[in-house]
Amino acid sequence: MLEIEIEDTTFEAELHPDRAPESVAAVRDFLPLESELMHVRWSGIATWIEIDEIDLPEIPRENHTVYPSRGDLLLYPGYRNEQEILFPCGPTCFKSPAGELAGNHFATVDATAEELKAVEEATLRDGAHDVVIREIE
Repeated sequence: MLEIEIEDTTFEAELHPDRAPESVAAVRDFLPLESELMHVRWSGIATWIEIDEIDLPEIPRENHTVYPSRGDLLLYPGYRNEQEILFPCGPTCFKSPAGELAGNHFATVDATAEELKAVEEATLRDGAHDVVIREIE
């Protein structure tokens, strides 16, 4: 289980080691993560965390999608673009200037549509927000 703190709000997310084992292992290796959650530039109603400074192992495509559901956390290991974690908050088509991207769905956030929309709106309105992701039991 993950705990995600965004400013004064905390969410939990269920990891999916059965569907994305190498992605989950890679994420566990770099946790805890302290970074910034930013509004996406190209993908719709979503936010993202840039993780280019993390030295990820080679990760295959697993449980990957271009069209994640609200709350589906995607790990994108940088196949054609920068490394990131995508945090969809509503309708999302994962893409960049390089075109559509498929990220590995490694965890799902337990939150209502309204809670996730509020996260997306806050980053759109106010800019980047501090985020901390850690594994909990």
